[in-house]
Amino acid sequence: MDIRIDLHMHSTVSDGTDTPEELLKLVRNAGIELFALTDHDSVKGCGILRKILGTGDPCLLSGVEFSCRDEEGKYHILGYGFDPESPPVRKLLEKGNTIRIGKMEERLKCLRTSFGISFPEEEVRRLFALDNPGKPHLANLMVKYGYAESRGQAFSEILNRIHVPAAFVCPEEAIEGILQGGGIPVLAHPVYGSGEELIIGAELEHRVRRLKSFGLLGLEGFYSGYSPKQEQEILFLAEKYEMYVTAGSDYHGKNKLVRLGDTTFNQTQAIPEGMKRFLRDVHRIQ
Repeated sequence: MDIRIDLHMHSTVSDGTDTPEELLKLVRNAGIELFALTDHDSVKGCGILRKILGTGDPCLLSGVEFSCRDEEGKYHILGYGFDPESPPVRKLLEKGNTIRIGKMEERLKCLRTSFGISFPEEEVRRLFALDNPGKPHLANLMVKYGYAESRGQAFSEILNRIHVPAAFVCPEEAIEGILQGGGIPVLAHPVYGSGEELIIGAELEHRVRRLKSFGLLGLEGFYSGYSPKQEQEILFLAEKYEMYVTAGSDYHGKNKLVRLGDTTFNQTQAIPEGMKRFLRDVHRIQ
């Protein structure tokens, strides 16, 4: 099997800097044959892409990413191959977006009251006109108006210190909604938790086993940020628990120092059985 894939990327519909149209051109130029646009809490970009895909273009999987949390931690759940118009998926999208808007309102309030940071009303209106405003958009504004020298400084010194009310989509809720929509739920970058938290060893296996009990079907086994040891550990767990394996770069355009198509899978000769099954089954449900 010889196929170049990238199943984790973001557009301007969420926190990327490339429009869906621009992203498609980049995907074509990169020689990627199978891709998924996984914007946060939105499938709008996938709909745009469906309308402009032409003969000979790469194959697009419907995709989405949900930020989830429960009493045991934070998770990012990816969904693939689902029906974007199914009621369970629409319900999830609406809840995720509502939570995201509420967090943005709280962050802006905290920036004003705790840090003395405010932005022109026109910028705030533009912010809420976005489909899914998030912390990267605030970091960009902070740099633009001189409150931080870089996006990294904006995050480390201010944004990551703001704690907003704990409203989240639960992981079992996201997994169930994706399954009911006919899709495949996958745990994104399993070794990464909240902030700088790194999840390995027994804790990682417990997390995988627990989410599998909710219906999780796959793990992002190849990812731009993994070390070889982390990749090996995730692939071992995928094989042990008979789960799908996916590959993604987590490309965000200028908002993240990751190249499109930069997944370790692209340089790997031995293809895990879990990835072979994923590629076979996801085409079947599309």
